[in-house]
Amino acid sequence: MEIYVNLLPDFRSSETDLDVKDDFHGTDGPIPVRRHKRANWNKDQEAFFQACVTAGFPEVFDQNNPDATGVGPLPMNNPDGIRVSTALAYINPVRHRLNLSLQPNVLVRRIVFDGEKATGLEVESGGENFVVEGEEIILSAGAIGSPHLLMLSGVGPASQLSSQGVPVRLDLPGVGQNLRDHPLVFTSYRAQEGHSIDLDGPRAQICLRYTAEGSLTRDDLMVLPSSSSPFIPEEEPVVRIRCGLELPVGSGELTLDSNDPNVQPRLNYRYLEESWDRKRMREGVRLAVRLAEHEAYGSVVAERISPTDADLASDDSLDAWLLANTSSFQHVSGTCKMGPASDPLAVVDQYGKVRGIYNLRVADASICPDIVRANTNATTVMIGERVARFIRDGR
Repeated sequence: MEIYVNLLPDFRSSETDLDVKDDFHGTDGPIPVRRHKRANWNKDQEAFFQACVTAGFPEVFDQNNPDATGVGPLPMNNPDGIRVSTALAYINPVRHRLNLSLQPNVLVRRIVFDGEKATGLEVESGGENFVVEGEEIILSAGAIGSPHLLMLSGVGPASQLSSQGVPVRLDLPGVGQNLRDHPLVFTSYRAQEGHSIDLDGPRAQICLRYTAEGSLTRDDLMVLPSSSSPFIPEEEPVVRIRCGLELPVGSGELTLDSNDPNVQPRLNYRYLEESWDRKRMREGVRLAVRLAEHEAYGSVVAERISPTDADLASDDSLDAWLLANTSSFQHVSGTCKMGPASDPLAVVDQYGKVRGIYNLRVADASICPDIVRANTNATTVMIGERVARFIRDGR
């Protein structure tokens, strides 16, 4: 709780919550946050809500409250249906500043060093390579791009770098390790005749956050209806309920596939290798199936498509279905984890500074020691706010 209280000012400074006014929410930040009103919920979202309440889950209006658990509207930063990115919220208002230069279509090839000091970036633009210098280099390329760039620059696990022909500048074993994500599966149902799905409408409006049976980690499962999915096109209308594991035990790794910066790194998520992760995901899927059988879904769902009855027949059969259908919630984090010098996998310190290198920081989701039990956008913005404050304060 002490860590959360310390971080709260940075969360507050990033947002303007349009619905909730209390000590946990910002009122004058650049990113607006709102919730879909119940009167505007899609039919399947309303059915999901009724099913959850009937099953005994509490109603909650503010999922961003630190004590929140239960079913209610998702806080979203998309008033008028337009997601307010950090580019819109932070960069656009200051484009006119003379001390800010934005250069599009530039590929960063590697970090340039002078001994143990980062001095610039070797970049490629318009078919030419050149060096951009700076007093401090800050990587904010995300939990995939930042560790990839460190390794291309010779900072990472020595054996892996050498195997790809990258000269080792600093053997930092944690770079690319500790890859965290929220495993995600879709349960799917054939829609009732006459139930329309607006593919251009909101995909998610509400969610259920709850604690798995026997878990000591509060709200470690998220179940939410999906009115449409851009990932899985079908010829017929399909209703979905998604299940996400919010704090998996298992972790994966990111490794170099080449020393060419144009070649993407290899990602091994290692989803559901841990038995505790599989157990909780089975629980989430079986709950989603039960919720879809509620009478409120009568005019929405005709029949279940997946998982089938055979898939649900045993833990082993459901595990096989999970392993065949689990995908990413697109919340990758942890690949340049923050930690003390005593942690062999720690890449950055508490200020985001890369250990063993001067004038080099990382400020994105890669520095999270573990994944947060929520979508990662707000936490990543908070990291940017906090590291910016460290820089302003000379830390």
